[in-house]
Amino acid sequence: MNKYSFDNSLGQESYDPISRLFHWGVVVLLVVEFSLAWTMPDVHKDTRPEGLIHWHLFFGTLILATVILRILWRLTHAAPPEVSMPRWQVLAAQGTHKLLYLILVILPLMGWANASSRGWAVKFLGVVGLPALSPKGSSWGHELGDIHQAVAIGLLVIIGMHVAAAFYHQKILKDNLLRRMLPSRF
Repeated sequence: MNKYSFDNSLGQESYDPISRLFHWGVVVLLVVEFSLAWTMPDVHKDTRPEGLIHWHLFFGTLILATVILRILWRLTHAAPPEVSMPRWQVLAAQGTHKLLYLILVILPLMGWANASSRGWAVKFLGVVGLPALSPKGSSWGHELGDIHQAVAIGLLVIIGMHVAAAFYHQKILKDNLLRRMLPSRF
């Protein structure tokens, strides 16, 4: 039995439902996380992890766990065969996906290390305590907070490129590449 769903209207295979769920789940989590990051108060020396900052930590750990599960799924469940496109586009797509996975793991880890350096308890889903990734008062842990912000902006740029490429394929090339990741009903 084929492990991919085949959409006859597209003439190509789609990603399996679990891969699509992980993809769109991470998208939703990132929208929530960036909304929190933009609206939460600035973090200073005496800031407490309350309110929006607490929720930012909550969703950061959830994103990390979801992305790790997504990577494990991807390692054990191959993507459908690539759509025919020039080699440079294949390499660009592969590079972008690897960079997205890397940043989506590193970014929460940097935030976690920064929170640890502030003496904040980081808990998965706000319940399960996680070990500190840097000692309280750590200068490198504090510096990771600034790097965390810069990498987050870089993530937005890469996501923008990813979305632009998907729409380029869908609207300009009309090869329905985007539909491979959309839910079956689209």
